[in-house]
Amino acid sequence: MVQRRDRLKKLVKVQEQLKALHETRHAGYVAQAVAADAEARDLTVSFDGDSAMPQLFPELYHQRISAALARRQLNLGLASVEASKVAAATARTNMVERAYRDARRRDERDSADRERLEIIERRSGEDK
Repeated sequence: MVQRRDRLKKLVKVQEQLKALHETRHAGYVAQAVAADAEARDLTVSFDGDSAMPQLFPELYHQRISAALARRQLNLGLASVEASKVAAATARTNMVERAYRDARRRDERDSADRERLEIIERRSGEDK
């Protein structure tokens, strides 16, 4: 039983690391989506401004705005996928943690039962 408990303890650590990885990737994708959205907004403001550059190269500005919006959508989609992976990793982590706690309680209970049996055996040996 102790081996099972130790394996479960290690598995809990691995599951927590996996969950942290997915959370980090999710945060990165969200940050990239926000940055792409800000770039698109800045380009739109610049295009609508009084600068001569947007008037000289309007198609370049449109392409860059479209590319920034496409990156935003892509990153939001990837963030959504990672969010589902975080949820799955959380569920797996909780399940393994419950199994670990059960195994630990079972080991503690078995140890306490053995101690009680030893005490009973000592007492019955003393009575003879």
